Amino acid sequence: MLNADQRFRESLDRAHATACDALLAERTSEGFWVGELSSSALATATAVSALSLVRDSVGSSGEFKSQISKLIENGLNWLAKHQNGDGGWGDTTLSLSNISTTMLVRAAIQLAGATAGFASMLGRASHYIDHQGGTAAVVARYGKDRTFAVPILANCALAGHAHWNDVASLPFELAWLPHSWFRFLRLHVVSYALPALIAIGQLIHAKRPSWNLFARWIRNLAIGPTLKKLEAIQPTSGGFLEAIPLTSFVTMSLAAVGRVEHPVVRKGVEFLVNTVRPDGSWPIDSNLSIWLTTLSINALANSPPDTPAQRWLQSADAMRVRDWLLAQQLRDIHLYTNAAPGGWGWSHLSGSVPDADDTCGAMLALLSSYSDGDIDSVGFPLLLGLRWLLALQNADGGWPTFCRGWGKLPFDRSGADLTAHVIRALNAWRLLSYRGLWDESARARPPRDPVIDPAIDCGFQYLSRVQRANGSWVPLWFGNQNEENDANPTYGTARVLAAYRDLHRIDTEPARRGVAWLQAAQNRDGGWGGTPRALSTVEETALAVESLSGIETDQTALESTGRGVQWLIDRVESGDWRKPSPIGLYFAKLWYFEKLYPIIFTVAALGRARRALSG
Repeated sequence: MLNADQRFRESLDRAHATACDALLAERTSEGFWVGELSSSALATATAVSALSLVRDSVGSSGEFKSQISKLIENGLNWLAKHQNGDGGWGDTTLSLSNISTTMLVRAAIQLAGATAGFASMLGRASHYIDHQGGTAAVVARYGKDRTFAVPILANCALAGHAHWNDVASLPFELAWLPHSWFRFLRLHVVSYALPALIAIGQLIHAKRPSWNLFARWIRNLAIGPTLKKLEAIQPTSGGFLEAIPLTSFVTMSLAAVGRVEHPVVRKGVEFLVNTVRPDGSWPIDSNLSIWLTTLSINALANSPPDTPAQRWLQSADAMRVRDWLLAQQLRDIHLYTNAAPGGWGWSHLSGSVPDADDTCGAMLALLSSYSDGDIDSVGFPLLLGLRWLLALQNADGGWPTFCRGWGKLPFDRSGADLTAHVIRALNAWRLLSYRGLWDESARARPPRDPVIDPAIDCGFQYLSRVQRANGSWVPLWFGNQNEENDANPTYGTARVLAAYRDLHRIDTEPARRGVAWLQAAQNRDGGWGGTPRALSTVEETALAVESLSGIETDQTALESTGRGVQWLIDRVESGDWRKPSPIGLYFAKLWYFEKLYPIIFTVAALGRARRALSG
């Protein structure tokens, strides 16, 4: 238990109450959380490129063309306002410049026909690109993964800023095969990239046909069937994965080969029109509503008993959110990833697809808002989610994001943060099922489950193997732009330690090493950054505090946690705690920040600290 005086306790209680009130106030009129993703220079650039190619392929005048032209103009003006001092652009307004985003912005200006009006900006951008290494730097950034390198270079080639010979082919004809075959093909694209594989593959085939006559013949035959497949998997919103960059790449590719009237292009344009912001920018994705809602519920559930947060969790409002969350579970085989029923995606919108992280978050949120009288309404969905997660486990013992066994490319391999989250969800189900809620004769201490426990054991073995030599773990979906390889060991270690804590394995060797690393990574000001000596942020400090609260093993650990809690209290009292940081990693090293992350993480951390104080 934290050692603290009465003044500290009172400050903590006030800060936690302030954070909870702020979080509850962020709900939509429907009761759940939607948040707000950061505007993205990369998403804005790709949208401008796509709309420019569509505009140039339609008639000479008309209301539609005028509307598209205005969106292009607004997007370019937003980009002009957010060029960094070094001449480049980062993925967000708080991000360091990178070669990919800068090349895409330059291509957008060219395709929009606006080079004369942005000459000075283009000159500084070209200087940055040349200094970074140009096309070769893009290829080096993504290595063997063609998921994002090929679309970037294809976009640049359409603008005349890259040679088509530098753009690797994509075997779009393989999309003609049954989806169940894909994981055996070891493609150089990840599982979620099927729309890009088809559309950009066809673009490259049109611009640089294969010298192999048989391959060319097969690809010509595959154009029609794969376009039909692309149309079949496009969600009703028009946005593939609800992602602006992916949808833009698909739209521009088909428009560039003369298919501007194709239904996929029309729906893609509609999606881009519907997702643009008043300031002319686009985010990387529509929203993370399910992810944010489950994070929020689970953060509030950290609160001590008999607090307003806990009372809200048992309120009619919370039950309506729970019912909304239950309705978001996917009950059919997903057309896009061929995923079985039972999972949850990150958004309630049609382009979302089921994944491990969001399924775990939903299960934990439903369990935390469960009451004795409604097990019938949540029991089957939870069981379906449990089976979905168990079927997703990889042969290495860890869990991937979307599809089992797809390979080692980013976002398809097992991840430490994902695996820890699944372990916590499996354990929460296990405790529920043996708590006497269905069988009053069940023992309070659950016996070993013949299915769940072996999966958990394999998960912990995976975590032990991937722990870094210094004791930390690296996550898959979060990063730090100042760290080598964009890693964020603070996030990863905090999330993994939560699994060791929940399953009472904090005294094991991997957990002790992880705790020691996290304590040593604390900054002198009491906060944490993504790495040792990195600038302290609210998100990373809150993650570390939540992880360490209640598992302190000695006086040094107690003092470390206490200083972290005080750092958060000070930020809440000063009003600085709501400023987000770009720690989110979207697909293919694409940074984002989310305005609700600092609020949610602060609620979770201060709530658990209060629980630790109360014993």
